[in-house]
Amino acid sequence: MGTAKPKLKKKPHAAAEAAADKAKTLLDSAQQIWMAGLGAFGRAQEEGGKLFEGLVREGMTLEQKTRRFATGKVDVARDAVENTVAQVKERATDTWDRLEKVFEDRVSRALGKLGVPGRDEMQALIDRVEELNRAVRTLGGAPAKAGKRAGKRPAKKAAKRAKSAPSA
Repeated sequence: MGTAKPKLKKKPHAAAEAAADKAKTLLDSAQQIWMAGLGAFGRAQEEGGKLFEGLVREGMTLEQKTRRFATGKVDVARDAVENTVAQVKERATDTWDRLEKVFEDRVSRALGKLGVPGRDEMQALIDRVEELNRAVRTLGGAPAKAGKRAGKRPAKKAAKRAKSAPSA
């Protein structure tokens, strides 16, 4: 039994060496991971500003594209609204013109039924009066004053004239 004990002593020593090797490997791996993390952190610090600036430029480009797109859509919508307003305005004007024409026709018919002369009849009358005035002037007489009718003198003025007239 004496021979078995030294084997046991070798095993713990070999196991300890294996554990130490594993611990060293694990420690080396942890140190490499730590160094890689520090390297990534350093690179992020160096390139982070560049990355941030790149993202800002990309955001500005996207904003400009969005504004152009939105402005285009707003212009299209504005044009559509303006066209619709113009059409409604035109229809309203046409409707108003038709309504005005109907009103004028009805008023003209009503005035005609009442015997009131129309525009054309009044113009013909004015033209005839002017023609007669010219004829009177040509004959050498003074045209009659507008608004007075012959033979419609007030009674007082007629009586006064009769008294002042010489009696013959």
